[in-house]
Order: sequence, then C-alpha cells, then structure tokens
Amino acid sequence: MSRKRSRLSTESEMSAKLPETGSGVAKNGSDGSFSTASSSSQAKEEFQLQSLRYAAPFSTDPIAVAERERISYGRIPRAVALAGTAPRKIRVYADGIYDMFHQGHARQLQQAKTVFDNVYLIVGVCSDALTHSRKGRTVMTEEERYEAVRHCRYVDEIVCDAPWEYDEEFLEKHKIDFVAHDDIPYTTEDCEDLYAMIKAKDMFVATERTEGVSTSDIVARIVRDYDIYVRRNLARGYSAKELNVSFLSEKKFRLQNKMDELKDKGKKVMTNIGEKRVDILTKWEEKSRELIDAFLLLFGPDGRLSSIWHEGKGRLMQALSQPPSPRSSPPPSENGDATPDHRGSVSPPPTKTRRCDTLWESQAGNWMHRALNVLGSRKRPYSAS
Repeated sequence: MSRKRSRLSTESEMSAKLPETGSGVAKNGSDGSFSTASSSSQAKEEFQLQSLRYAAPFSTDPIAVAERERISYGRIPRAVALAGTAPRKIRVYADGIYDMFHQGHARQLQQAKTVFDNVYLIVGVCSDALTHSRKGRTVMTEEERYEAVRHCRYVDEIVCDAPWEYDEEFLEKHKIDFVAHDDIPYTTEDCEDLYAMIKAKDMFVATERTEGVSTSDIVARIVRDYDIYVRRNLARGYSAKELNVSFLSEKKFRLQNKMDELKDKGKKVMTNIGEKRVDILTKWEEKSRELIDAFLLLFGPDGRLSSIWHEGKGRLMQALSQPPSPRSSPPPSENGDATPDHRGSVSPPPTKTRRCDTLWESQAGNWMHRALNVLGSRKRPYSAS
C-alpha cells in the first residue's frame, strides 16, 4: 500500500506540473496573458524533463488518462507521420513479455520511439497467467516486468495485462496510431500472422531484433553454468533450501568453493614471489657472502678454531709431559772444583717432545703385551686338545 500511495503522489505532482494544452494554448505570466508560439516548445521540453525524472505511468494513472483524453483521436496517416507535420504526438504501441529485461528489449523500444518524430510510446506487458498459458513460465513476475519496462527512458506509458491479440476496441481505447514489432510473422493457433490486421490497416512499423541476445539465450547460459551460479549464491549467503539444492550437493559445492579460494590464495602468493624474486635473490647473495666470510674466519687455516686447537694441543702436551728430575750437584774436589763428568760434560735434560714420545712408546708396549696375553689365553684350549 505504501508503494502504491507513493506512486500516486508522484503522478499527482506530475499532473499538476503538466501545462494546460487542451485548447492549444498555455498560460504565461501572472497576469493571465496567453502565448501560442513559444508555449508549445516549452511544454515539450518540460514534458521531456518530467519523463526523465519519473518512471513511466501506467495507463490507468491520472497523468496517462489526462494525456489520452486531451487529444481528439483520428489516426495519423503514415505520410503525415513521416513528413513530421502531425498536429499532435504520434501514439506508437509496442508489446511483449520483457522477461529478464535486457539490451535487446531496450533497442526494440528505442527503435519504436524514434520511428517518427514526436512519438508517444505506449508499451504493453502481458500478465503471468496469459504468458504461462501461451508461451511458458517466466523468470520474473509480472510486477517485476512492469517495473523493469516503465523505468526504460524510451517508454511514456505502460499497459498492464496487455492482450495477446488486437482488436479495434483496444486500438480505439488507447488511441493507437501505429504498432511496432519485428517483421517476422507471429503465428498462433487461430491465424498465421498475429499482425495481419494491423498490416492491412497500414498501421504496422517494423523493428529489428538484436542478434545474439534473447531471454532464452540468457536462461540457456544459466542452465549450462548451473553449478557455477549455485556455488556463487551459496558463497553470498543463500541457503540450500532457497536454491533447491540437496544436502550432499550443498556440501560438494561448498568444498569446491573452498578449493577455489585456496587456489586463488596460491596464485596470489606466487604472483607476489614473482614480483619480489629479484629482491630476494639480491638479499640471498649478500647473506651468502656474509656466511662464507664468517665460515672462513672461523674454520679456515688461519681461523680462530685452528688457533684454539693448536693452543689446546700445546697445553695438553705440556700437561702430559713429566717435569725433569733434579740432578744432585757433584761433590767438590779437593782443590775446590766440581768433579767433572766421566764424559767430560753435563748432559742437558730431555725435551718435552722426547719425553712424550718415550711415554707413548712405554704405553704402547704395555698395550701390545696385554693383547698378546689375551690372544694366547684364547688359543690354549685348542692346543691342549
């Protein structure tokens, strides 16, 4: 109800703003003076602005009724319409289902609007009951299709529940001068061409269909890519019940969505790595040089570890070596001189290296002697037998 009231209030405002053109003149100025030359162009411009500001009215709305009643109906001949000398707006009628309103529909209405100069375009939209019985099920409801068409900028008026076939009463009721449709014969159960009567009256104007786009083509795309659209809507928050999807199918589609998310993340990571590859290689080369220098400083022939090893080895050898035994001084001789050695000189103490070698040889001899004893003890039982 609120939507209907707002629509009626908008239409009332539009009716109030329309110029008074019933007698062919319009008021101009506060003193009630009239002008006939400039008022017609001003009224045309004002009507065009109003048609862009508001959606097209329905045929039962006050503004559409006022527009229809203010003209005296007499069909405008084709020659007069082509010459652009018609005394009023040329009322052109176009109809259709307009399910899933697309650019093909808009182009058809554009052609109907521009077939003559100064056209008032009336568009009829069939109801759901009539469409389902004659053509098949629609995706959009009739209210949705009405609203889609009336917001097209080429449309001046909407006829709801439009008839499938025309008669003279319908043409006179809406004061139609011409009917626009594509030139392909539209057959029904009763006749071979639905527009035969219109063509006989020279009221038919042909429009061209847009190749490659139609409601059937769009539906075919949705059916072909059904899984993709179901997965998209599940990701956007629709439930499996709303999409008429089973429990197992829902889980399958959600798993596929997760897999696609992981693939996208992997692609982003690889892309980032590719962009930063040069920087990574440069930094790695710098770090590798630092590591090599540190390794050589520590483990090289002149490195710290080698010097520590040599120092430790020297201290170990010094700890293992025994200190030399003190030698007693010879008793003094009678004349006070030291008694000389029988070899004529005092022998110096052995070096540390010699003492270590002697210790190693003695230890090695002990280990060899023990090994021979063990081997001899193992062979004795066999020799006794």
